[in-house]
Amino acid sequence: MSQLLSKKLKVALIQITSGADKSANLAHAKEFILKALAKDPSIDLTILPECFNSPYSVSEFANYAERIPDGESTRFLSQLAKENKIYLVGGSIPELGDDGKVYNTSVTFDREGQVIGKHRKAHLFDIDIPGGITFKESITLTGGDKATVFNLPEFGNVGEGICYDIRFPELAALAAREKNAFAMVYPGAFNTVTGPLHWHLLARARAVDNQIFVLLCSPSRNLDLSYHAYGHSLVVDPNGNIIAEAGEDEEIVIAELDPVLLTKTRAGIPVTTQRRFDIYGDWSKNTDPRAI
Repeated sequence: MSQLLSKKLKVALIQITSGADKSANLAHAKEFILKALAKDPSIDLTILPECFNSPYSVSEFANYAERIPDGESTRFLSQLAKENKIYLVGGSIPELGDDGKVYNTSVTFDREGQVIGKHRKAHLFDIDIPGGITFKESITLTGGDKATVFNLPEFGNVGEGICYDIRFPELAALAAREKNAFAMVYPGAFNTVTGPLHWHLLARARAVDNQIFVLLCSPSRNLDLSYHAYGHSLVVDPNGNIIAEAGEDEEIVIAELDPVLLTKTRAGIPVTTQRRFDIYGDWSKNTDPRAI
């Protein structure tokens, strides 16, 4: 089993707003990533929000969908990672699959611009809160069919979900227990109804459940758009403490993930070695080997 986290990892969450112009959205993402690197050149990993290259709208997903890895956004992000020698979680984009279906997909790149991870949002955001919000991604999107873990060679393994995926603890548990992931990353666009309810709670729960770091990267809030993102991109440590958090506007959040904290947390409260599989079984051993 690989080491949990081999050394300190500097991360930057890029909380920005996306409009109708895809090219402008890509340029805006680059602008903020370069700002982050100018502020702190030691940043190793940058993370963009869900649907950073398009509006977050059921009626628009198909219009912005593109192939991966040959589409405009993937090629753009690959070059950006390579030019700046950073790891880059490309938020998510609408993907046109080879099967003709549209997915909400995140692509991760290494320092040379090579794809090292691809996650299709597994749990589609289909909700109806009376007096709150109704949204049904399944009208135009198809859910992915696997859990995702990617490797940062100098650091270790990282699991990924997209937004609504965080409400289902199994993805994080699989990443932490089966692949020794030290963190979960969730590009996500909670809104002004669901955000105040559960954004912080879910991030802290996934961190404490698995004694890992949890990173959530949201779009900034723009009331001129039809969908009002919650904002509040944040980083949670393995004890459930929020160690960095944005507000509602466009912002760069920089944090350092320290392996010493992981070790201390797990030594102090050793839940990772105290599970009673003799009572409730180890469901993670019964997964399809393709899952991660």
